[in-house]
Amino acid sequence: MKNLPPEALQQVASYFQTLAEPTRLRILNYLRDGEHNVGELAQLCGYTAANISRHLSLMTQQGLVKRESRGTSVYYSIADESVYALCDLVCGNIVRQYERTARSQQAIFSQE
Repeated sequence: MKNLPPEALQQVASYFQTLAEPTRLRILNYLRDGEHNVGELAQLCGYTAANISRHLSLMTQQGLVKRESRGTSVYYSIADESVYALCDLVCGNIVRQYERTARSQQAIFSQE
C-alpha cells in the first residue's frame, strides 16, 4: 500500500467498501461451501433475489465473485480465495478484542 498511486488506493478503498456490508459477508460465507445461484442465496440470506443480485453485481465488479451461466440459471462462486484469509484475519482480531473486553468486564464485576 505504501507505494501505490492515488488511483490504486481508490480501488483498494472500493474493495473494502464492498466488504463493509453484512449481507455481502454472509454471501461470501455461503459461497465458501460452494457455488450457488441467486435464488439459493436469497433463500439462505432471507432477502429477495433482486436484493441479492445487486450485491452480487457489485461483488463481481470488484472481482470477489465470478458468475457462470448454465441454461436459465447463473451460478456464483468465489473468484478470489484470498478474501477468506483477509476476512479470517479481521474476524480473528475482532474475536480477540471481544474476549479482552469480556475478561476486563468480568474482572470489574468480580471486584464488586
